[in-house]
Amino acid sequence: MRDKAQRADAVQIRHTPYDGSHPPFRINLQPLDLVDWIEVDENLDYYLAEKQRLMTLHAAKTFSAEPETTAVQNEVLQLIVRHVHRRFSDVYKRDGNVVHINDNRSIDLEADVPKLLLAAQLVQEDLLVLHRDHRDGWRLVAGSLCFPSSWSLREKFGRPMEEIHKPVPGFGKGTRNAGMISRIFDNLRVEQPVWRMNWSIYPDDQLFHDAHTGDHVMARDIDASEFLRVEYQTLRKLPQTGDILFTVRIHIDPLSLLERHSDRKSVCAGFIDALQAMSTDQLAYKGLAGRRSKLIDRLREIADAEFSTGTGS
Repeated sequence: MRDKAQRADAVQIRHTPYDGSHPPFRINLQPLDLVDWIEVDENLDYYLAEKQRLMTLHAAKTFSAEPETTAVQNEVLQLIVRHVHRRFSDVYKRDGNVVHINDNRSIDLEADVPKLLLAAQLVQEDLLVLHRDHRDGWRLVAGSLCFPSSWSLREKFGRPMEEIHKPVPGFGKGTRNAGMISRIFDNLRVEQPVWRMNWSIYPDDQLFHDAHTGDHVMARDIDASEFLRVEYQTLRKLPQTGDILFTVRIHIDPLSLLERHSDRKSVCAGFIDALQAMSTDQLAYKGLAGRRSKLIDRLREIADAEFSTGTGS
């Protein structure tokens, strides 16, 4: 579990995609205002420290890049440096080739390491680069992945999108969704990035989960210690290389924190509807097979709880 002294305790839930606004197993892309591209919050220091620990402990699991990705890695670094310096000037200070973060962490932009690694050490997001091959379509060609949600960078690296999404119900090769993703990537415009969200239920608040889908929940009941894991994802076509940068920002909130949500009845109602609409395969993929009814019961308890502080997302 996380060391509470190393991070700020969550005081409210920022995103609630499980409230019915982002139905699971749908692409549901939305236009992205670049002001909202990178998310910085009170847990920045903890996330960056955890990234550094994982990069040291699991170097081969957290980074891969094909040799031909030097140019796109540099492009990603420059875009992120410019963005955070302008958007979060109170957090990021630049002194020549050094970026200072919260006055307690410094990144040398000229360090002799892959540029995508440097970019990843600046932000809470994981960074993944997709390149289009004439034969295989869009492939994962570079990635810094410290906070996977039950998937392995080593297993997915170099593979086309339809193979990456093969385990996801309704997204494998030949499916309508697979074709739609390919067309979306082909038609993505530099001037119009997009975003979407995804969610899961986990038994702990660990950020690093590279086990196979469904393994994360183990054989246990839904109880007060469950955590809501939300992925805020963005897709941005890069102007110089034409590759696509896929960012994934992980938010983790205790399920019990929903009790403090100002609109918890509506959120829980939408959550219950989403769970009831899921198929057997979808529940299994989420690790909720045989556990849906208990989660629904827990959500009904939360919806009926009397405690509320008036804070919400």
